[in-house]
Amino acid sequence: MSTLRRIPELWQRIPVLWRRFDTAVGYAVALVLSVGSLLPVFQSQGTMLGGVPHRPFDALAIAAVALQGLPIAVCRRWPVICLVLVSAGFAVDQLRGYHSFAGTALPIALVAVGAKLERHRRLTALLLTVAYVPLVAALLHLGSGESAGGFVTFYLATCLAWGIGTWLRSNRAAEADRRRRVAEDTRTAERARIARELHDVVTHHVTAMVVQAEAARYLTAAPDRLDQTLTTVTDTGRRAITDLRHLLDLLNPDYGSEDRTPSIGRLHTLVEQTRRAGQQVEFTEEGTPAESTGSADLVAYRVVQESLTNALKYAHGSRTSVLVRHGVREITVEVSTDGSGARAGSPGGSGRGLAGLRERVHVLGGDFSAGRRTGGGFVVHARIPGRSLS
Repeated sequence: MSTLRRIPELWQRIPVLWRRFDTAVGYAVALVLSVGSLLPVFQSQGTMLGGVPHRPFDALAIAAVALQGLPIAVCRRWPVICLVLVSAGFAVDQLRGYHSFAGTALPIALVAVGAKLERHRRLTALLLTVAYVPLVAALLHLGSGESAGGFVTFYLATCLAWGIGTWLRSNRAAEADRRRRVAEDTRTAERARIARELHDVVTHHVTAMVVQAEAARYLTAAPDRLDQTLTTVTDTGRRAITDLRHLLDLLNPDYGSEDRTPSIGRLHTLVEQTRRAGQQVEFTEEGTPAESTGSADLVAYRVVQESLTNALKYAHGSRTSVLVRHGVREITVEVSTDGSGARAGSPGGSGRGLAGLRERVHVLGGDFSAGRRTGGGFVVHARIPGRSLS
């Protein structure tokens, strides 16, 4: 169990461990190039540019090997300095005719600089090209038998190494950009989800409170009914605060595993609240709710909640029917009004509620429709597939 608890911590340490591994590889390559070049079997087995005759190793050869091999250890941190030192060592190596195995460090350094250098890339490439000219001139002055094609081929090979590094850098930048876009899309989707939840929670309760408060002004001559209406407003406000707290708990990163999302079992409370706001609601539930419906349970609750909110807003007092049918693999919800009521004195809607419901249902692969029905009134119909309804 202790090992399982440490998995998140170990996962967070992966980038640090990778950097250490990358650094360790650099030290290993530097050691292999430096020590391997001094072994007799590898002497004079490296790159040969310019055709300068082979020369036995001496103290200067050891310095040239060190200049080429050792900087690879710090190539990740200081790529330009590494390339300058390796290039200097390579020039000495070729001009003196050592042709050591450490010359392999030059393409490695070029790839590293091409991959890691962020600024002055073109200037660096230009300076490297310019520095190549005096090296060629010095090799020709020594009576090199190298042809022009050989020098050009070597130059193109170094350009290829630089190009590989540039390609690696471009891929890394593209991957970083992709991750930023994915993160931004995730944040946008999360903001939209939070907006939908706030809309569903706040709009329903506030609409009920507004309708009840509007009715209360006409009940001053009936103290008992006025007290009952104000009590209902108070209860609705408390439920709104409770639902908002639950929603904020869900947004809290320290939120536990307790499920506080509204379930379809709370529909009776929702219907009763709407009735107390003055709406004639007939509620019918067919079938038996499944034990596990995934997100279908919450979506069905939100469909009924938003539909009753709209009934309070736009058809206050009209006969409203709510039908919830639990099938084997889906939940069907239908909420309709007969159009006999009147528009309540509540703020107009933005259309976000129905659009949010349609999106919720479609995400689960269901069907959603909302519109006026023949003969007046309005009907909302949703077919919501369940995750494990059986």
